[in-house]
Amino acid sequence: MTEQELQQYIRQRYPEENARCEWKEMKNLKNSFNGKEGYDVLSYVSAIANMEGGELVIGIKDKTLDIVGTDLSALTFNGFMATPLTATFKLVEQCVNLSSEGLRIEEFVTDDSNKTVWIIHIPKHKPRRPVYAHRKAWQRIADSLVEMTSEREQRILSEPSAAFGDWSANIIEDATVDDLDPEAIRMAREKYAERHEKRAKEIESWDDVTFLNKAKITRAGKITNAAIILLGREESEHFLSPAVCIIRWKLLTKDDKNKDFRNFHIPMIKAVDEITKEYIRNNNYTYTVSGNIFPENMKRYDMFTLREPINNAIGHQDYGMSTRIELLEYEDEKLVIQNYGQFIPKSVEDVVERDCPDSRYRNPFLMEAMCNVGMADTEGGGIKKLFIEQKKRFFPMPIYTLSDQKVRCEIQGKVLDENFARILVNNTELSLPEIILLDKIQKKKYADLTNDAIALLRQKGFVEGRKTNLYLSYKVVESSKHIGLKASYIKNKSFDDSYYKKLIVDYLRKFDSASRKEIEELLMDKLPEVLDETQKYNKVTNLLASLRKEGKIYVKRRIWFLCK
Repeated sequence: MTEQELQQYIRQRYPEENARCEWKEMKNLKNSFNGKEGYDVLSYVSAIANMEGGELVIGIKDKTLDIVGTDLSALTFNGFMATPLTATFKLVEQCVNLSSEGLRIEEFVTDDSNKTVWIIHIPKHKPRRPVYAHRKAWQRIADSLVEMTSEREQRILSEPSAAFGDWSANIIEDATVDDLDPEAIRMAREKYAERHEKRAKEIESWDDVTFLNKAKITRAGKITNAAIILLGREESEHFLSPAVCIIRWKLLTKDDKNKDFRNFHIPMIKAVDEITKEYIRNNNYTYTVSGNIFPENMKRYDMFTLREPINNAIGHQDYGMSTRIELLEYEDEKLVIQNYGQFIPKSVEDVVERDCPDSRYRNPFLMEAMCNVGMADTEGGGIKKLFIEQKKRFFPMPIYTLSDQKVRCEIQGKVLDENFARILVNNTELSLPEIILLDKIQKKKYADLTNDAIALLRQKGFVEGRKTNLYLSYKVVESSKHIGLKASYIKNKSFDDSYYKKLIVDYLRKFDSASRKEIEELLMDKLPEVLDETQKYNKVTNLLASLRKEGKIYVKRRIWFLCK
């Protein structure tokens, strides 16, 4: 193949650089193969493997695809001359977790110019196994090679593994139906019959073994890990070891002091029932936001809102981490449910906004069984319904915190901000995704808002202000028909800087001089409420600096004066 033919071949097969393809000149592979971290062959192999796999083309110009070739003459691997085979062995040796399956190097030597080009075919990383080079995992972001972000690393670490299979579906050879709790089986039967009303009489005729197989809790009459989790006797817990299936409930006062606690063991179908009916203090709650004569009177949590996050934590817990599910109840305020294992979907917002739920599950056998016995509302649709239920009650949206191999869900059991509740009441056209975004505005969680989200809110006319100081727009406030919200808007709406400058100048004109503290006392309560104390302090500093630059004021021994 001539140089021109090779160039045409590469252009057809690998037409552009992206996460799957990288072009590199690397004229001297002795210095470039195992060289400077972040720039050598090993680093690029790691980065491509940590995405979807792909190709690294060596010996061509980055932009033009001109064939420049690469020098192999001085390159050796463990005393052997450089060949595609010895280089492949070296890659597997130096790149931790790199699979040899699918890894190969194509070598092309041009007939007319004797230039060598290598195309390294790189397989995707193994499930839960990032590929490391120089003791670091790499990835490509835009045109740059960077150390892998924690988000990407956690996503890889939480992937379903074909090697491990579905742990919840694993059969426990020594366990029998006698290791299951009869009362738990009865409860499961009732829930299964409710879901299959037309077959109720048929279901009633089944023996336990038949029912458990039909409900996909057991496999061919064999007891699974899922069966022990949902229906197992407490004394059968040892079958799960080293995995742990315990829900630790703690009751906390508003000032975060422990008031009560209890550990709930298998069977989980009974544990969830006991927790939600006998332990969580689901008291009556009264509030008025809808404009009705009579106040709303309801339980702090409807039963779905109580059970869904707990059941979700059971279904999505990474049991290989041998940790408990945590349930924190803050008295008359909120619930916090925490399970271990990375959140598998792209984001909570993605789950809520899409019509179809994510089809991937950490424990698919367990989740299907939970759906069959009424512990999961729908496969994957529970999170969206949780947001909808909170919306119906005009309560704050659930808060999901995803970090450090944990999923933390916070559910408020009361109206957090009556003004915001009134906005929901009087703006019925707001969609659920829009409410979620506005909810973050009211909670001042600006860091959780992407630029695209803020742009959408501005486009809809829902917010005003800068990214770090957003507040609800006049359009939203006006439609709420609430005097307090309108007053708050006026305070948040920044006056032109000239307004504040005039206040400073007028003060100095009247009192001849002023200290920094006196100027702060003059302005602080007039600055927008969306600014925190630090931001207000910086605003005063900027106003003084601007007036000084304009030649209107000067400072002497930390006292400000008018220029004459």
